[in-house]
Amino acid sequence: MARGGSIALLVQWSWILIRDHWRDVPARLALAMNVGICSYFVVTAGIFCRPSMIGLLFALGAGATPGLFWLFAKAWFNDEKQVDPISALLVGLSVANTLVVQLTVPGETANAISAVLFRAFMLAFAGAALWEVWRSREGDLVERRRRIRPVLVCVVAICVIAIAFVEVAASPGEPPASWRLAVASGGLLAVFGFCAVLLRMRQGDMFGLAEVTGAPAKPAQSPGDDPLAARLLQFMAAQMPYRDETLSIAKLAALLGEQEYRLRRTINGQLGHRNFSAFLNGYRLAEVKSALADPSQREVPIITIALDAGFGSLGPFNRAFREAERMTPSEFRTRALAVSEIG
Repeated sequence: MARGGSIALLVQWSWILIRDHWRDVPARLALAMNVGICSYFVVTAGIFCRPSMIGLLFALGAGATPGLFWLFAKAWFNDEKQVDPISALLVGLSVANTLVVQLTVPGETANAISAVLFRAFMLAFAGAALWEVWRSREGDLVERRRRIRPVLVCVVAICVIAIAFVEVAASPGEPPASWRLAVASGGLLAVFGFCAVLLRMRQGDMFGLAEVTGAPAKPAQSPGDDPLAARLLQFMAAQMPYRDETLSIAKLAALLGEQEYRLRRTINGQLGHRNFSAFLNGYRLAEVKSALADPSQREVPIITIALDAGFGSLGPFNRAFREAERMTPSEFRTRALAVSEIG
């Protein structure tokens, strides 16, 4: 009954995701994660006592859950619009390793190695998810999400770690029934709590308001309605503090002589940004594009332009630029200079 109730909650939340946020990458990853969690409940219930193709599919789904949780954490906390190919490859490798575990005979060398790798993947993905919570906590401008996400992710990550610990402690045999019951009960409670909190959240706070594809995010109000918003925009244009790669929202609030919570609400509520780094990157990318389209800066290396605009390294700059422009900086420069020569 508890497993069925958890699955019912996950199905309900999944339907909301499909209905309202199917275009959002974090919502799609959350849906995939829900499928993986449901698969885990089915597998651990002992329904498939004999090997079967359906049982193998459920086992692969359960094995993919830690990786999907990590991808969801990355996309949700950073408001990503696409999945990093390398991250997707790592999750794919973990699923392939789960397949090896399922198709090999216990006691064989291949099975033993794959089982160790399986637990290593679980712990690594849980640790990576916790790192995402810590790394991006200050830049989150959505107050409700910022308040609840450490609790949610920590609870789920602890469950993943507990499952891995029980399996490692019980190697090479089956874990004691009491251990399995404790882990399963904790997992069920985590799902109930997870879904209860998320279903209470406004979906706009969680994933953003549903938008037409290609339409820019709109601020809740005009910046002119808030003196702080107008002053912030003027300060960003005149002083260009975004060029400082270490700029944080606390540092920007100090420069403006304002309280941090008011600045957070202004950038989120008035200017329509959910993440502080995205707010800064908007200014940085505008400066970079202007320089790339300037014939007088034709010979200036792209990395120099990016670093001068405030990007800390080439990797984050390239990802941000491709996500915004759907092309590389080099391609953008070539097209922009060609247009200027024609003009």
